[in-house]
Amino acid sequence: MKLNPIPGALCRSGERLSFDGYVWRLKVLNKVFGSQLLCKISRDEIVEYRDKIFDEFSAVTSNRGLFVIKQVFKMGLEVSAVFTDHSEGIKALSEKSHERNKFLMPEELFDLVAACKTTRAKFYLPALIFLSAEHGASKQEALSLKWSDINFDFDAHGIITMFRTKNNKERTEYLMPRTKKALLDWKSHLDFMRTKKKMSCFDNTFVFCRLDGTRIKEFKTAWKTARIAAGLDGFHFHDLRHTFCSNLILSGTGIKETKDMIGHSDLSMTDRYSHLTLLHKKGCQDRLAKHYEKGEKN
Repeated sequence: MKLNPIPGALCRSGERLSFDGYVWRLKVLNKVFGSQLLCKISRDEIVEYRDKIFDEFSAVTSNRGLFVIKQVFKMGLEVSAVFTDHSEGIKALSEKSHERNKFLMPEELFDLVAACKTTRAKFYLPALIFLSAEHGASKQEALSLKWSDINFDFDAHGIITMFRTKNNKERTEYLMPRTKKALLDWKSHLDFMRTKKKMSCFDNTFVFCRLDGTRIKEFKTAWKTARIAAGLDGFHFHDLRHTFCSNLILSGTGIKETKDMIGHSDLSMTDRYSHLTLLHKKGCQDRLAKHYEKGEKN
């Protein structure tokens, strides 16, 4: 499966994948299929992968992965590494009909965090949720976060730096109060348990880790348990990034500022929230109308 990337490859939608973007997606695919011969990768496995990525992320991400798989098979045919293209005929998902813009309003987010505290993940999951809902952190950004990326004492608020491997974007922001508290609570729990168990040898690099410092790589079961407890059927962890963007805009932030804060590569990725900008403008217009009505009464 490990073939050279194709620079400047063109997506189905006409969007050009950067060299780095192509390489990154190829690395992800190698983690799934890398141990298999290209000719042994079946059509069913490709479809299963496409649907799995859609379920965890979005139709856009799923289609980009499928596109790279198709390019790999295309190159495989050219170098006679394979004689049948098992990806042929597998259609990309409709990005319009599968558009996922689910998000939580503030009271729903509160209910989700409250539900977390009834689960076994009550010490670390709230911090993960607030990082995504209040800072737009992706799962990768959150799980690769190091304690050295956080300064709790900076300017009284604290700052956090996150790096997204997907687009090589680094962003530094002030810590939101609830995120800061959740992270400090998680840190206190780790310190308490390590002291209780008289642990003197552990790795303190990653924020989300086990007591010995081993990095947490997945939390699907914990998330599912909390989601069900909160009554959020079909809500994905990735939807918390939509929650971040949506509530930013509803609170008055513009599209361009939202793009910078979420770490999107270009404005078109943030443009899906333009309907919320219109809703925000409607509120401003309603207030303006009431202001003018004062003149009519006089």
